[in-house]
Amino acid sequence: MPGGLFGLATALVAIPSVSHHEGLMADAVSSALDRCPWLTVERVGDNVVARTDLGRPGRLLMAGHLDTVPPVGGNEEPRVVGDVLYGVGAADMKGGLAVMLHLAGALSEPAVDVTWCFYACEEVEQRFNGLQRLWELRPDLLEADAAILGEPTDGRVEAGCQGTLRVRIGMEGRRAHTARPWTGRNAVHRLAPVLTAVAGYESRRTVLDGCEYAEQLQAVEVSGGVAGNVVPDEASVTVNHRFAPDRTVDQAERSVRELLGGHLDPGDKWELVTSAPGAPPSLDHPMLAGLVAATGSPPRAKLGWTDVASLWAHGVPAANFGPGDPSQAHTPGEHVSAGDLDQVAAVLERLLRTGR
Repeated sequence: MPGGLFGLATALVAIPSVSHHEGLMADAVSSALDRCPWLTVERVGDNVVARTDLGRPGRLLMAGHLDTVPPVGGNEEPRVVGDVLYGVGAADMKGGLAVMLHLAGALSEPAVDVTWCFYACEEVEQRFNGLQRLWELRPDLLEADAAILGEPTDGRVEAGCQGTLRVRIGMEGRRAHTARPWTGRNAVHRLAPVLTAVAGYESRRTVLDGCEYAEQLQAVEVSGGVAGNVVPDEASVTVNHRFAPDRTVDQAERSVRELLGGHLDPGDKWELVTSAPGAPPSLDHPMLAGLVAATGSPPRAKLGWTDVASLWAHGVPAANFGPGDPSQAHTPGEHVSAGDLDQVAAVLERLLRTGR
């Protein structure tokens, strides 16, 4: 097995940690952190938090999730090709976890106090989220002036994050025999104008603190049908809307209703299934501004939703920054390179050694 930071990432990918099954990963992380006498380590379920207590004037929270999506295409085992590591979670986000563990063990005297937070169940429903559990049970462990979430960003700072919501639209019809469809009303056919409107959606774009957010609307689930000879009397479509952080959930839902609501009749259903607000850029915070400066690259908007929103909701300004291409996450060919790991580690080490 390779050595150094790349070897550490390879070892982490070798530990299975699909959501709800992070125990082995939490054991390995906790064991590694326990070997650092300058850290106070606490475990809450499968969430592991380690903190320095050096009396520094500021505290930075470094956070990353332990879990992965289920393996696909045979990527459950790590595979090294040259300086590239393949395997489930390599980019999202065991590469980031490796950087965090490496720095936690290497920096006993950082310029700021540091909280290292490794949490479970990020890839599943928010009600299982380990960071949320810590906010509920031990918010004292997450107190910080700013935070960096180690999601894969290709080594560039991705500011804030977009909000997300899902709406289920239910269309009513009237059953009939398919030989005499004029005696009924086909609920599946009634979905057509809704799907056409979604397919023709034009992305709203807005620039916040120099970062452009691009909103999206996609149909993600369609259901309906009774039998092969029956005109269906019910059908539904679920749409997912990703919205910029200058909008609330209510404002975002209203914009979707303005686009699609005209296709609904009395008796049809509109249900907000789930929602999560976004987080605005917080790059005016000195630590996060220092992070951007250390990368030497301009920041960009985070188009997906991340736990940066959870941190923001609890008063902690945060940004996304980690190794790996985010477009590779959850794919059979997910990977991270040694260069990605080294570059991110160097940026974060500079920040932690100087505090800016």
